Amino acid sequence: MTTLRSGGRRAFLRASGGFLAAAPWLRRLPAPSPAARAFDPDFGTAAEAAEALRTGAISSRELTAHVLARIARHNRALNAFITVAEEQAAAAAREADEARAAGRSLGPLHGVPIVMKDQFSTAGLRTTYGSRKLESRVPATDAVVVSRLRRAGAVIVGKTSLPEAAGDHQTYNDVIGTTNNPWDLKRTPGGSTGGGAAALAAGLGFLELGSDLGGSIRNPAHFCGVYGHKSTLDLVPSEAPAVTPPGVVLPPSDLAVAGPLARSADDLRLELETVGGPGALQGVAYRWTLPAARAARLRDCRLGFVLGDPFCSLTAEVAAVHAQAIDALRRSGATLHEGWPEGFEPQAAFDSYFYLSSLRLAPTLSDDQLESFRRQAEHPAGYYAKRRFEALTSSAREWSRHNAARFQARARWTEYFKTHDAFLMPVNFITAFAHDQSQPMYVRLLDTPEGKRMYLDLMKWVSPATLSGCPATSAPIGTTAGGLPVGLQIMGPYLEDATPIAVARLMAEVVGGFKPPPAFTA
Repeated sequence: MTTLRSGGRRAFLRASGGFLAAAPWLRRLPAPSPAARAFDPDFGTAAEAAEALRTGAISSRELTAHVLARIARHNRALNAFITVAEEQAAAAAREADEARAAGRSLGPLHGVPIVMKDQFSTAGLRTTYGSRKLESRVPATDAVVVSRLRRAGAVIVGKTSLPEAAGDHQTYNDVIGTTNNPWDLKRTPGGSTGGGAAALAAGLGFLELGSDLGGSIRNPAHFCGVYGHKSTLDLVPSEAPAVTPPGVVLPPSDLAVAGPLARSADDLRLELETVGGPGALQGVAYRWTLPAARAARLRDCRLGFVLGDPFCSLTAEVAAVHAQAIDALRRSGATLHEGWPEGFEPQAAFDSYFYLSSLRLAPTLSDDQLESFRRQAEHPAGYYAKRRFEALTSSAREWSRHNAARFQARARWTEYFKTHDAFLMPVNFITAFAHDQSQPMYVRLLDTPEGKRMYLDLMKWVSPATLSGCPATSAPIGTTAGGLPVGLQIMGPYLEDATPIAVARLMAEVVGGFKPPPAFTA
């Protein structure tokens, strides 16, 4: 374990440089105990932080102050936060310490500083959804998932950035501008949970809660070298988008989910077990228990995999890292079977996924927005705009066909997982790419070493798990020769989220897990 580099309370104060150094509650803190030096407050895991807090190695006020000091020092380069919650976090940390001193446990995250995607409502703390129209919105109540994290003792230190309405695969908005990747500031951390992935990678908090429809957890995790988990559909309660017009009630999402991001696979499970389970309405009758992981050792794992497919070919540098990971798994004794499940056609699955995802916010679209898609469809690079426009103007019969394909895909994967524990595939065909906001997303092109690609090809590899509703974990497996992170996607059986998370944890033993970006280790 990395040793504590801060050197205690005085270093906390020196590092803060501003609002923290002036905080009276911080000046009154005693020096951390010698045992605190065994815990890494920069890049330790949430579970390690919780244990250090439980044993008294460090207080929540000390740890929260340290995280806020790192945010003050590093966020200028990253621009990962829309709001930093100094006062609210300080009060929550003080309450956590007072509760512990009184012998009361608040839960598994007692006093642990976390960050929160600025999509989820937080009582008393602004929630903008990345929209200038909402930049002064301060909810009176927490989203269900936020409430559960607070009840578990978590301390929210800030709200992380996202594209407006979580609607892009890069993170930029008119509220704070562009968020940068900690591995290369000229590149994107991905979207839409880009601010959270960047913050975790840079050591600016211990957990993030994100959301995923088009890879919005998995892609940022892959681009930033952290862990991310797309939960099974409906396993974690979601709330209606803040951008929904007043009076418009959307049906429950049939694709989008909420889920955790972290610096370890075990932390994914810790947060998932905290936020998972039925919401208030379903909770009247239902209870949830996470099924145990299917295997505890790599040599007991039965894994299917694909290293690539013509439907979305990989760049050579990504393919090389994947091949190394598969070789390491083979040497570990894991049982590996290459190839898609019998009868599964990835392009057909993607077509149905893209059609259904295009309709997610259809009730909120104005006639002008629909006309914009029609015009973009006429652009030379407007393939995806055309596909979305066709979906938005299609018949009920067409919707029924793609909806049936969703359940056919789930049935096919259910059958496959009777003989396999998990399925490994790329998260994306490319590593983190240079910032590019030059064209509307649906006609944008990406530069790759192998030539230009359509921007929304970024959604292809995440589509099998999203269409079927199955869980999928993004796990870091190494870096390219150019030093950019690469993740591997681990898809698991429906409702058995512990299994892909466990595979991610076991894989870290042979391919390595999270590594901090060098520029943020000082």
